[in-house]
Amino acid sequence: MNRLYIRLLLSALAVGFGINFGFSGSAVAEDRDAPLAHAVFFTLKDRSPEARRKLVDSCNKYLTNHEGTLSYSVGTVAEDVKEPVSDHDFDIALCVVFKNKAAGATYQSHPRHKQFIEENKASWSKVRVFDSYLAKTAH
Repeated sequence: MNRLYIRLLLSALAVGFGINFGFSGSAVAEDRDAPLAHAVFFTLKDRSPEARRKLVDSCNKYLTNHEGTLSYSVGTVAEDVKEPVSDHDFDIALCVVFKNKAAGATYQSHPRHKQFIEENKASWSKVRVFDSYLAKTAH
């Protein structure tokens, strides 16, 4: 797997948990050209494997291949990972890293993104969104 992809994914997921993986560099809110990590955690009303599979399929249908996307991943909660800081209060984790804030804004207003929300929002009991600018790293 590409090292940059792994770093971006780990950085995006770490944001919500306050984890520092030791990447150097900095990003500030004013840096609109920094990559934007969009991490979304969905808790479903029906937490069955079938309902989880349905939402993952919908994510893959509507949220992939948007212009300005650097990486995309979606998956289900790892219930068997039980670390002291593990949070299992979600069913589906979505992580999309955009080229910059403008690409993230384009995604938010895209008809496919809006259709995803309309078709799935009734199934959600809670949605948490963590947006963060990713630090530029030295290679």
